[in-house]
Amino acid sequence: MKNTILILCLFFAGNLFSQVLNIDREIETDTTFRRVRANFNFTFSNDKQKKNLVDFANVSEIDYFLKKKYLFVFLTKTELSFNGLTALENNGFFQLRFRDNDSRKISPDVFVQYQWNGVQGMERRSLLGINARMRWLEKRKSDLYTGVGVFYESEKWNPFLGSYAFNSGGLSIVNRNLFRLNLTAKFALKIAKNIDFAGATFVQFPLNSHFTTPRWFFDSNLFFTVNKHLEFTIHYDHNLDSYRPLPIDNYYYSISTGINIKL
Repeated sequence: MKNTILILCLFFAGNLFSQVLNIDREIETDTTFRRVRANFNFTFSNDKQKKNLVDFANVSEIDYFLKKKYLFVFLTKTELSFNGLTALENNGFFQLRFRDNDSRKISPDVFVQYQWNGVQGMERRSLLGINARMRWLEKRKSDLYTGVGVFYESEKWNPFLGSYAFNSGGLSIVNRNLFRLNLTAKFALKIAKNIDFAGATFVQFPLNSHFTTPRWFFDSNLFFTVNKHLEFTIHYDHNLDSYRPLPIDNYYYSISTGINIKL
């Protein structure tokens, strides 16, 4: 189950992560101790249409294991798409976490993150926070973790970015700094011998007068295993947030399918 969740995260990263913390990760394990593990995925394409259509994507993870079953997790994801000099997509994040390796009933989860999304006008967002991570279920065919915590969010929203996809008339740059209450849940279930399901959700409440307008992100993944080297996958996520500094849409979603080859 853990290997399946990790591989999906590497091949299916939604386009909406810039609005929320990254999905909590499952760390790949085996029977041999290694202090450092790493996974990297890069894609690049360049097609001549009317103009050059360039697309680049990267998803990487480095895990550094410490004594007493703690670890550091470094995550990064970037997506860039250009049609000539016009940016069709420009988003990404860098994240560093300190957490337990799924060995304790209650454990700390400390993180820092930097992210951006030029299409939506987010020039930058910096996060610093801590969660209390709680293990409710950890079995061979299922697991359930929840978390509660708080983080500080510092943002700069700029409607004059070249990649901003909405009407910028009458708008101005917005700097916003606030604390948010963070509620999380992560779950996985083996439905049948060759079918696995994994999901995670974040509900993040601004700790100010807009407390009743939380940001809600949900991510779900369904895996169909053909053999030990081949999987078919279906991914769905959505992002609902009515408390945005710029007049962009409140609701976004992403659906994708694909094939995953494991070597």
